Amino acid sequence: MRQLVIGALLLASTVVTSPPAHAAAVPATGPTSSTPATYSNPVSGDAVQTFPDPAMIRGKDGLWYAYGTTNPIDGKNEHILPTLKSADMVHWTYAGDVYTGENHPSWWPNGARPWAPDIRYVDGTYHLTYSLSTSGVGLATSPHPTGPWTDRGRIVPAGGSGCPTNNIDQAVYTDVTGDNYLYWGSYDTICVATMNADATEVTGEVRQIARGRRMEGAFVVRRDDWYYLFYSDAGCCDGAFSGYTVKVGRSDNPFGPFTTPTGVDLMEPTSKDGIVLAANGNGWVGPGHNAIQTDLSGQDWLVYHAIPSSAPEFGPVTTTWGTTIGNLARRPLMIDRLDWIDGWPVVRAGAGPSTGEQPAPVTTWSVGSTFNSGTDGWKGPWKPASDPDSLGYLTGKGSTSELSDEAVHGDVRVEADLRLGEGGTAAGLVVTRENGARNITAWLDREQGALVVTTKANGKTTTASSPLPASFDYGSWHNVSAERRGNALVVTVSADRLGDPLATVATTLPDGAPTSGAIGVTTRGAADADNVGAAPLYTPVTERVPDPVLGSRLTAYSDEFDGTGTPTGWARVRNPSATLSNGSLVWPTQNAELFQGNNTASILLRDAPQGDFAVETKLTFDGTRGNQQAGLLLYENDDRWLKLTHTVLPLNLGNGAVLHQTEFGKEGPRPGTTPPTAVANGPMFGGPAARTTWLRLLYHYDEENGEHDVRMASSTDGTHWIWGGSWSLPRTGPVRIGLVSMNTAGATATFDYLRTYEVTSR
Repeated sequence: MRQLVIGALLLASTVVTSPPAHAAAVPATGPTSSTPATYSNPVSGDAVQTFPDPAMIRGKDGLWYAYGTTNPIDGKNEHILPTLKSADMVHWTYAGDVYTGENHPSWWPNGARPWAPDIRYVDGTYHLTYSLSTSGVGLATSPHPTGPWTDRGRIVPAGGSGCPTNNIDQAVYTDVTGDNYLYWGSYDTICVATMNADATEVTGEVRQIARGRRMEGAFVVRRDDWYYLFYSDAGCCDGAFSGYTVKVGRSDNPFGPFTTPTGVDLMEPTSKDGIVLAANGNGWVGPGHNAIQTDLSGQDWLVYHAIPSSAPEFGPVTTTWGTTIGNLARRPLMIDRLDWIDGWPVVRAGAGPSTGEQPAPVTTWSVGSTFNSGTDGWKGPWKPASDPDSLGYLTGKGSTSELSDEAVHGDVRVEADLRLGEGGTAAGLVVTRENGARNITAWLDREQGALVVTTKANGKTTTASSPLPASFDYGSWHNVSAERRGNALVVTVSADRLGDPLATVATTLPDGAPTSGAIGVTTRGAADADNVGAAPLYTPVTERVPDPVLGSRLTAYSDEFDGTGTPTGWARVRNPSATLSNGSLVWPTQNAELFQGNNTASILLRDAPQGDFAVETKLTFDGTRGNQQAGLLLYENDDRWLKLTHTVLPLNLGNGAVLHQTEFGKEGPRPGTTPPTAVANGPMFGGPAARTTWLRLLYHYDEENGEHDVRMASSTDGTHWIWGGSWSLPRTGPVRIGLVSMNTAGATATFDYLRTYEVTSR
């Protein structure tokens, strides 16, 4: 694993003095500087030391705003739901806290530490939801992204919400019907229910839609008529032992059922495929709890947190309530490109969290303006206006257009925020106008109750439309975006650019449609426009990073388990009761384990080859009780190892239900602890576990940093492999290849073979 200087940068970051909470609109001029060419994670590194569970929105002033879980962002003292702002999604500054210890809702319990904010724009108002676990889910609203915030009470009640696990990690979603939904839950169930019309209360039946070990952090977007449920599983917050991984399922209905790329229902009691983002051994661990943001070119970005392995935890910090807590994980704000390949999202084509310089989001238009600094570059009768949220914007009336002086051409993304004034019947985004007879316009049409796209070319007008929800508020800002690629045009309207389109029109442009011209806005009656601009359309990534390739089998380090009796060629630790039978190794589980100080489990061990290698086994396992497990081990000693097992884990419902997981765990010294040899243990979860599951561990020794780097993979047919995340472990000696069958008696592990391979590519 390449060590990063991120930890040192975070530790050295300047402590920012807090502005007054509930400040009026933060002065902003919009994105006036050029888009940075590159960025490096963490993007919050110059502003704050940690920013967990991030949510992000683009305000009507043209800036991006991010919100995080209550945490010691200065490294010493906690801030309640801290806020950052940015003109480019890369350079962030501190913008205050939603609440303070003295100024917070009276219904909060003493010592409350609100978690996991979610931000939405609903009918002209910013809605910030946050979770208080057993005390429910709260809502604050404001006319501006930085407040002042008005307490709206609980939208999910304390206890008894209908979801069987914690009331945390909520996210709002608004569908094409105009219906609002709330997704929430944690450890180990995610639920959904409909909300009322103004998204201030859960009113519908609560339904369970996903189950998994430590599953949480739901976030839903709609794309190509599919609803995608992003979530994280494993552990969020255990420093260098955090196994957080972002996964996804999709459905044709906001209530599900949501299924993975291999067809596993998210309610199935097993670990899931559909891996969007996992640790890759480059210094970031526990990447997860995501939101999604779209830049001005149309490229999606995953917004998430991750933990720098070089400085994974804080020392003791003081909460807002004056108590002292320790061992909080350091979780700064990260962004990385989100690709959609064959209908499924994945970060950087599967490469995982980035380190070092990366191409930055596009945050400046080639043609366009936020109108915060005037109307230069535009022509027409529309007049400048302002308000505290939008700052500058344009207002027009009659049947008029405001057009850019400069032209756009080719594949392009054009967008604008639009709203109708009193008596206004339609407001339009001019996608391209060559002249009055050749133009493309997308209308929010009140009379038709629809998003209407008109194209004038060759003396003809063609029209395509999609209905807007009956509840659509034409008097509040909505974003209209148009993406043209060749002769294909896709136009969407949404309230907040957060993957929740209220209408979409996909059409093929007729021959003769203009390919270059001005952009702008137009109206029939009174209307306002803001943030009008165009940028070259992003180029989609269409192929995933290749999976690792295995080479020749290393027979000296393999065993087909032929014969009978005791297996030969293996060292035996604590007298394992494994025997050979019918070409397999048969091994009952035992009431023993390798967890931290409890090193009582038996192990079979053999030498590993020099250099990179992969080890694989075919395991049939009949476990039914919590914590029974069997599988592969890479072993230095009882307190330094990595394992990949089929593990049966209790489902956190209190009814005896269990989950079958492919569990990828490591144990080793916790960085920064006293004594330095203190042992910690952490899990990560891969793809589904079946009665027969194939398991692989891919080993690499990182000589530069003195670490074992190990990646997991699993399969339920021996042919199609789900490659998961990586763990890194400081090396004090070589690893040996091992097998285990342990933790709770009563199950039997049958290993068909143990095969070790050369590695052609990682």
